[in-house]
Amino acid sequence: MQNILFVFLRRLHVPLIVLISVYAVSILGFVLIPGVDNEGNPWRMDFFHAFYFVSYMGTTIGFGEIPYEFTGAQRLWTTFSIYATVISWLYAIGYLLTIIQDPAFRSLLTESAFRRNVRRISEPFYLICGYGDTGNFLVRALSEAGIRAVVVEIDQNRVNQLELAGYRTFVPGLCVDASIPESLVKAGLQHPNCAGVVALTNEDAVNLKIAITSKLLNPALRTIARAETHDVEKNIASFGTDHIINPFDTFAGRLALALHSPGMYLLYEWMTSVPHESLREPVFPPDGRWILCGYGRFGKAVHERLKSEGVATTVIEAMPDKTGTPSDGVVVGRGTEAETLHEADIQHAVGLVAGTDDDANNLSIVMTARSLNPDLFTVLRQNSRANDMIFSAVQSDLIMQRGSIIAHKIFAVITTPLLADFLRLARRHDDDWANELISRIGGITGDEAPHVWMLSLDKEMAPAVHSMLEAGGSLHVQNLTTDPHDCSKQLPLIVMLIKRDGDEAEQDILLPSAQEPLQAGDRLLLCGRYGTQAHVEWLVANLNALEYVLTGEDRPAGLIWRYWSRRQREQADEA
Repeated sequence: MQNILFVFLRRLHVPLIVLISVYAVSILGFVLIPGVDNEGNPWRMDFFHAFYFVSYMGTTIGFGEIPYEFTGAQRLWTTFSIYATVISWLYAIGYLLTIIQDPAFRSLLTESAFRRNVRRISEPFYLICGYGDTGNFLVRALSEAGIRAVVVEIDQNRVNQLELAGYRTFVPGLCVDASIPESLVKAGLQHPNCAGVVALTNEDAVNLKIAITSKLLNPALRTIARAETHDVEKNIASFGTDHIINPFDTFAGRLALALHSPGMYLLYEWMTSVPHESLREPVFPPDGRWILCGYGRFGKAVHERLKSEGVATTVIEAMPDKTGTPSDGVVVGRGTEAETLHEADIQHAVGLVAGTDDDANNLSIVMTARSLNPDLFTVLRQNSRANDMIFSAVQSDLIMQRGSIIAHKIFAVITTPLLADFLRLARRHDDDWANELISRIGGITGDEAPHVWMLSLDKEMAPAVHSMLEAGGSLHVQNLTTDPHDCSKQLPLIVMLIKRDGDEAEQDILLPSAQEPLQAGDRLLLCGRYGTQAHVEWLVANLNALEYVLTGEDRPAGLIWRYWSRRQREQADEA
């Protein structure tokens, strides 16, 4: 505010000097020019009356001549003062409007308001650097989950979209270059409630600079960065970045998982969903030869994974010399032409990946390929979320949307740290195990993706449970899944994982049984229908609700209700 006031007064000093000078001369004239009172005696205004008269005269209010009628000389000076003050006011107001409309001053006002909004945040928040497709998706998911976010973006148009987005929680946004350390500090990098920094810009070099700045200026922060090349990925990892996400490798890994374990692939998709997302349908990629169109960063990642799965692949690439396409099984072309697809033997292929960096070409590849082989399993790369409608109309078997993949993974990392441990343990099981678990999850969630969250049985998150366990009480998994409103019913909830700190090492219990005893300090990964979390939080925090679940008796909570209940029982015994 001091900086804004200084800039404002510095730019407005000339109109202020003019206005003050005109007022001073006008007041002095009224003091010096003599007048007469009602009895004809000479009379002069004092400075107070002169200031009072010039004040309402200069603003054209016009209360009249005070305290006596003016003489001709006074009226002549009044006429001069009217024009002088009106002109000076018009000049000052015009200059003021020019200052307010000045882009630099408006930018200063916006920055000041942004910094005030960030300082006022009283709960943990994440600093999101970049508000493109990925940032938009992630901020919306965090808002739905009740997690605060602050956005910095170099494109003003995207910042304007942020202001009009209408999220559940207010999201401050500022148009600055996130690669400049001062910009991150303004956005709350060193704020005591900043929980982490997420680098999501379109340039790997900028994401690298953001990660470096975060680790140097606030090493305790969780840092998550996007990287689309392996060289940058290794560079970012070299100084301790917590999570590095490569969307191409991530999707290629999921595609490979779908090839040999469709059930496990669907489990991954469901468990990493964002709030209120529809359940994804299972996919069953066929065995046989595949065609890969495009050998850029995405194509290389997919080709490597398909090769590791033993899948024969024919590559179609327009510039094989520049992209380093392997010499065997390569067809030169874009894949949008029927001749190129015929050369790749599209009639005998079982799957096709349209993986170029041009959405129009990818759509054309799929449409042309389907006309030649309607039974193809198609994987379609989508580069821009603006094309959602036409990509949905194509009805491809799998769509790789880079922003969606990154946002889903980051959201899972932020909201449920135990999810990575669960998925790691789940990979040790076969597809039948995954299919059985999917059936259980689908039975409790309905059409929406499951709500996955973490619960710590500590004094802060679960005071009632913690105090009971510390006092030597006994609790089991089934107690936490009981409805606190009706102990005869079970909540639509599954305990997916218990992570327990033992004497020597951590102990992971995957899908614990209903009779598994709980211990103070246990961390639980829970999966259930939306709305279930509120019931569980009330159960673990309210001792009366917990006792009701354990005993089946709804005991009164307050002194008055306890007294009334005891009187009712005594009267019943006497009767």
